[in-house]
Amino acid sequence: MILVDTNILIDIASGDENWAEWSINALADAMSRGPLAINAIIHSEFSLGFSTEAACDAEIARFDLLFLDLPRAAGFRAGRAFRDYRRRGGARGSALPNFFIGAQASVLGVPILTRDLGRYRTYFPEVELVAP
Repeated sequence: MILVDTNILIDIASGDENWAEWSINALADAMSRGPLAINAIIHSEFSLGFSTEAACDAEIARFDLLFLDLPRAAGFRAGRAFRDYRRRGGARGSALPNFFIGAQASVLGVPILTRDLGRYRTYFPEVELVAP
């Protein structure tokens, strides 16, 4: 299983001129490794580009993704990593979703397909990243 980060879905759905092709190919390669999944955090970030829940869910259905609940242990792990980030001078609110995503991948022992390497590498070095 591979957890698909929001930026990959946005690249494809928006036809991003810089990243859509890479993200489409990376998603196809990831599918050959096993099931792909998102969680409520990824779903909520992705939903910002849609006016209705139905439109968002229709777009997500194109990707044939599993929907994972966030394990309790991932919530704790995300909090600890975010605390460390804040102690190092990181911004207060904007980064927290990435900590939940990274913590879930860590707890489940699954890779993340992403273009956002920095925080994952720093705070979840044990997580395999499928990235450019």
